[in-house]
Amino acid sequence: MSRDESPNSPMPPSIELATVDRFTVLTVNTHKGFTALNRRFILPELREAVRTVAADVVFLQEVHGTHDQHPQRYNNWPSMPQYEFLADTIWPQFAYGRNAVYPAGDHGNALLSKFQIIRYDNLDVSLSGHESRGLLHCVLRLPGNAQEVHAVCVHLGLLQSHRQQQLELLLQLVAELPADAPLIVAGDFNDWRLRADAQLAPSGLQEVFVSLHGKPARSFPARLPLLRLDRIYVRNLKIHRPQVLASHPWSHLSDHAPLSVEVEL
Repeated sequence: MSRDESPNSPMPPSIELATVDRFTVLTVNTHKGFTALNRRFILPELREAVRTVAADVVFLQEVHGTHDQHPQRYNNWPSMPQYEFLADTIWPQFAYGRNAVYPAGDHGNALLSKFQIIRYDNLDVSLSGHESRGLLHCVLRLPGNAQEVHAVCVHLGLLQSHRQQQLELLLQLVAELPADAPLIVAGDFNDWRLRADAQLAPSGLQEVFVSLHGKPARSFPARLPLLRLDRIYVRNLKIHRPQVLASHPWSHLSDHAPLSVEVEL
């Protein structure tokens, strides 16, 4: 498992806030800014919808860093990386983990934060000859709290055997973190067979919907969620009000329904 600190624009200074011990997390597979089946480019609409959640930390999967051809095809394609466009003036801190690189551009995972990102690494968990995947690990500092919060943005492979190996790499990362550190692991696990919980259980990670409702949330496809692909796992945090955002406009903004939850130190 290699470590690669991904390139990014210099992160602006964090905003001075009162002491924070409770905040909202959102995870969404952006589908590179397109609707299901790539019929329409809707990143500006997605940005407006994400703002309405008032999330403090946003986990993004399938977000473009660059693309050379799309700006010529779509008049509303942003002049900056998609994660910067989504962050705009709301989330002053962001990190990007470039996973897939191809002639026209690249895409990967990103994290937007209202809190200071102290450091981040993108861990390559790609398997030779298959789709590129990564774990974006960010360390956050919340105002008024000395304890660091760890956040890992996840997008796992489509095959069960690949996911099993990638989860083992995730477990290696988790094992390296302080046992008492607050930890959030969120994203698109592609775990339609519901195997991840058992594999992650020894690490102490608890899935927020499983903890309160007994099962992971249905999140795919967004217009009629049937499969439980997306997850939010936490350790050393209290959880409040996990939600699936499957109604309009979310059902038309990606192929995955976003998930949100409030967490408390």
